[in-house]
Amino acid sequence: MIKSDILIIGAGPTGLFAVFEAGLLKLKCHLIDALPQAGGQCSEIYPKKPIYDIPGFPEILAGELVDNLMEQIKPFQPGFTLGERAEIIQKQKDDSFVVTTNKGTKHNAPIVAIAGGLGSFEPRKPILENLSKFEDKGVAYIIKDPEVYRNKKVVIAGGGDSALDWSIFLADVAAEVTLVHRRNEFRGALDSVEKVQYLKNEGKIKLITPAEITGLKGGAKLEAVIVKKASEDEEEVTLEVDNFIPLFGLSPKLGPISNWGLEIEKNAIKVDNTLDYQTNIPGIYAVGDVNTYPGKLKLILCGFHEATLMCQSAYQRIFPDKKYVMKYTTVGGVTGFDGSKKEAPKAVVKAIE
Repeated sequence: MIKSDILIIGAGPTGLFAVFEAGLLKLKCHLIDALPQAGGQCSEIYPKKPIYDIPGFPEILAGELVDNLMEQIKPFQPGFTLGERAEIIQKQKDDSFVVTTNKGTKHNAPIVAIAGGLGSFEPRKPILENLSKFEDKGVAYIIKDPEVYRNKKVVIAGGGDSALDWSIFLADVAAEVTLVHRRNEFRGALDSVEKVQYLKNEGKIKLITPAEITGLKGGAKLEAVIVKKASEDEEEVTLEVDNFIPLFGLSPKLGPISNWGLEIEKNAIKVDNTLDYQTNIPGIYAVGDVNTYPGKLKLILCGFHEATLMCQSAYQRIFPDKKYVMKYTTVGGVTGFDGSKKEAPKAVVKAIE
């Protein structure tokens, strides 16, 4: 039985930052994640994708953000159970919880924090007759390493942030980038839309709208895609390509967590955002993209805020009679569980009295 003060389900950015905030309160954390490494989607799906809304970083790659968070939590020595999925939760007589993974590993903690992002997920695939034939042979639904597309002809399909952002990024990597979308309007951030239009005008991106990919051609690997333009004559054109990347988003699923008796709304866990992001089960919290409440924004920085308040509430729940005061690291620094001390003058900490 692995024991901790806070058992965090999900080792993405929000879960990792929760370790830091808990560590400042002298609370020991252990993280469970079905993926084989920490970082969640930032490590598994888009480690080389730039992120622009992390305070203090005008631009940072998703993988670098994870590396920084891992470095930040080192003094607090969290435990990790990776490559295992949280399967069953049982409340104990002392009000603590036992969580058992799909591989039988048992964890015990008075607090459970679900930071599972979107949960388990699958890419939404276009309906194309021979799509599966070219999967991993020119067709991919996730971009892990942009260098794979160095000097290649790439067609991206989609109208959201991922399609826009990757089109912009690969414009400086691939030999040719073509973005196909079924409408003239895009769903992504206005700034990204403007960048794509600018790169189109500069000749760095080919933009085909409104249009759809209707077929794939090739032998042992993908060689071309068929694009049908939504014009009066429904013109079809064949584009020679090396890679086709349909980016239509992910279909998220909560998995076993949906059977834990939590209040679920639209595949997300309802929480009380007026105080501490606790669920309908006392002692179980949900932070980050996995939760929902009025006005919810699915942003990493919002997850950081939620994790901070969650840890404050968790401390008070574990130690109802203990008091603490707010201090700054300019006064006390950050002290790890091993007694090591690190000065971090720009971070705010909570020092226990």
